[in-house]
Amino acid sequence: MTIIMKTLYKLNAVLLFFFAAFAYGQQETNFTIYRNNMNIINPAYAGADGETIISSSFKSQWAGVKDAPETQAVSFGTPTGKRLGIGLSVINDKTFVEKQTSVFADFSYLIPMNETLDLYLGVKAGGNFYDVNVNGLQTYNVSPDPSLVNISRFNPNFGIGAYLKHEKYYISLSSPKMLSTQRAKNQDGVATVASDRPHIYLSGGYDIKLNENFILKPSTLFRYVNGAPTSLDITGVLNYKKQFELGAAYRTDKAISGLATIKVNNWLDFGYAYEHSLRDEIASVTNGTHEFYLRFNLTPKAN
Repeated sequence: MTIIMKTLYKLNAVLLFFFAAFAYGQQETNFTIYRNNMNIINPAYAGADGETIISSSFKSQWAGVKDAPETQAVSFGTPTGKRLGIGLSVINDKTFVEKQTSVFADFSYLIPMNETLDLYLGVKAGGNFYDVNVNGLQTYNVSPDPSLVNISRFNPNFGIGAYLKHEKYYISLSSPKMLSTQRAKNQDGVATVASDRPHIYLSGGYDIKLNENFILKPSTLFRYVNGAPTSLDITGVLNYKKQFELGAAYRTDKAISGLATIKVNNWLDFGYAYEHSLRDEIASVTNGTHEFYLRFNLTPKAN
């Protein structure tokens, strides 16, 4: 009975992973605190702050489920001249027996539009290390299953983006991976080959100054991939004296989130977001999703 229960648990976990990843079209990780780590999805953001920034996001999805998806993302951006910016973005994903690590160099170029408006154009170049390790799978056959083989490959790729920046608002449009790549997929209980298709991201935000202490910062992030449902994040954040932020978000993939960030000092920001799924089939077996955010400013400005 114990073996049967363990087998059913693992089967449910695997079905949950694939159901969420493919039925909902989530081939790339969705971050709640996306506005503060933008060059993960848009190379034009590299150096756009005019400072040397290292940002990192850590997401643990579906807490309480063994081998649930985990993602770590780190980005670096700095201006190198009057109009050039460079950066680096690394994203590591692990789900059950599948692991992916994307490494991209980011380049941006500034085109001043007027005294208050700047347009940044960017390109990503790099690729994705993709691995499937079936050694962790438990089977009950006496002899090894020849169909269960490890997969390891490197998929080169590139991306493009544009970032329009104003003191009060921003608009971002990008596709961080322009080429389709192959990966494993569960189709009716059979392992097959599927394609990760290019994602298009459109984001915008506006800062509304309420008084000397408070700024309201609404923003949206729209995701599109051919053959999958579109996804939209609607986020509202209230900033207090540019030191502390508290907000909430709704994703049309049926999830709500609460988030908070704090400026620890001139060179360090810390943030946390908790996401709760509104889908009963997911919410009933998980304890939510946790996301942590760190931002290091290597050229801090004096207060």
